[in-house]
Amino acid sequence: MSRYHPREWLPHEKPALPGSPSTPHHPTARRLAYAAVGFIVAITGGLGNALVSANLQNIQGALGVYQAEAAWLTAAYVMTNATANLLIVKFRQQYGLRLFTELFLGLYALVTFAHLFVNDLSSAVAVRAAHGMAAAALAPLGLYYMQQAFPKEQRLRGIALGLGASQLALPLSRIISPDVLRVGEWRGLYLFELGMALLALGCVLLLKLPPSDRIKAFEKLDFLTFALFAPGAALLCAVLSLGRIDWWLEAPWIGIALACAIVLLVAAIALEHNRRNPLLNTRWLSSGKIVRLGLSITLIRIALSEQAVGAVGFLQALGLTNDQLHGLFTVVLLGLLVGMVTSALTLNPKHLPEPVLISLIAIIVGALIDAQATNLTRPGNMYISQFLIGFGSTFFLGPAMVFGISGVITQPRNLVSFAVLFNMSQNIGGLIGSALLGTFQTVREKFHSSQLVENLTLLDPQVAARVQSGASAFARAIPDPALRSQQGLSALSAAATREANVLAYNDVFLLIAGLALLTFLWLFIRITWLRLSNPQVVPGEQPAAAAVSATSTSEEKEDA
Repeated sequence: MSRYHPREWLPHEKPALPGSPSTPHHPTARRLAYAAVGFIVAITGGLGNALVSANLQNIQGALGVYQAEAAWLTAAYVMTNATANLLIVKFRQQYGLRLFTELFLGLYALVTFAHLFVNDLSSAVAVRAAHGMAAAALAPLGLYYMQQAFPKEQRLRGIALGLGASQLALPLSRIISPDVLRVGEWRGLYLFELGMALLALGCVLLLKLPPSDRIKAFEKLDFLTFALFAPGAALLCAVLSLGRIDWWLEAPWIGIALACAIVLLVAAIALEHNRRNPLLNTRWLSSGKIVRLGLSITLIRIALSEQAVGAVGFLQALGLTNDQLHGLFTVVLLGLLVGMVTSALTLNPKHLPEPVLISLIAIIVGALIDAQATNLTRPGNMYISQFLIGFGSTFFLGPAMVFGISGVITQPRNLVSFAVLFNMSQNIGGLIGSALLGTFQTVREKFHSSQLVENLTLLDPQVAARVQSGASAFARAIPDPALRSQQGLSALSAAATREANVLAYNDVFLLIAGLALLTFLWLFIRITWLRLSNPQVVPGEQPAAAAVSATSTSEEKEDA
């Protein structure tokens, strides 16, 4: 018998897809253990990049590099993380779930350990790139563990919890970073991450996932596709990550990288389009349903950049640090948890679009509240808005994932395509959001600064009084009146820059609200039209029903 021959499963145990775990009955204690391990693995997978992103300035100082150079640390992670599923999914299908689990978690721990020996930028970037590929395996692993915590008929709830748990890493990293930095400075971050990686490895070794079916998945052309697609996507990620820092039209490498990315991606798509058994099913990916799914996830992820780029950037522009943002990120964490649990409890195959619309409403309201910010705004003034945005960021994930599963359950060969689509929509959407909002904020800050400075003249009594007031603060330290006057002018210039930044961030919040509103209207009109034109077909019901049942018919089609 071939080692790829499917096992004989009981009806309730049959895996939904090759490479996914079987679904035997578990006692309650074991279900709770699976939930705990799934939570630990999901948090561990997202924590590494979150810790680096939250403390980039500290790591930048330790490595002695400029901002543009330090930005390569987060860019390198996303460059490999976005495309790792091209090979990881097939590895899991061909070599089995248990080998996949132990190998990639061990690799993750090894790469995290290598961080402790990083002393320069080049080695740090190389380690971050390896870390991104290893971390890509932990997201589905946490999802599988979380699904085992539920009986088969409720396994969709595990999807909502597993996806939501991975989003908790960002606020957690902001909360724990100051204490970890006090213990071991920037290396303390990696020691903490290493501890989490070893904890997750120990957990999965003690509590293994049920076995899965294995199939012969890899083909020779898969590696050629990866050799074209992965560098192309990596170059695109690099452009989006550093474009607003090196500035789009000033750094020649940006144009070269973008041109090379287009050539490589087009070559990969052309190769896949003409394959008999493609790694990326371009015809399925270009279908209207899947295009709309990918576009909606990307647009929502762009809107969710309000939290990382908008609110955090605004407060940092006012001079606040992570130490002063504990309360805010505790509220964000609470919002994420509420959204995750609410999504799991309310996930209904007949009502998948509604949570996405509710998430967009939460983002719109939160962004409009933040758009009223002034230079006196502090974290406590943003609790309600950031709670709403945190809620929305986890409330939509489960339904969005379930909605796209139908093409995978009925055609298992689309699994790689869907995994790449979902992962890249999340990663590329986040990068586009950061690039778009960061660029927009810079442009608007220059505009508002020019408007404010244009009306400042010493002939205005109020301006002269403000300069004199600023100069008087240095009277005891600087006896020279001319130097004191220069300090007064500098203080006025700093105040104008601060006000220009406040106005620019308000514009950013309004832009986010506008994007979220347009996305909401598009989805709402689309869903309403579908229901009115065919009242008996509920959008999303068929995908979820297929995901729940995972019938043997799909497996027969896959073997044919």
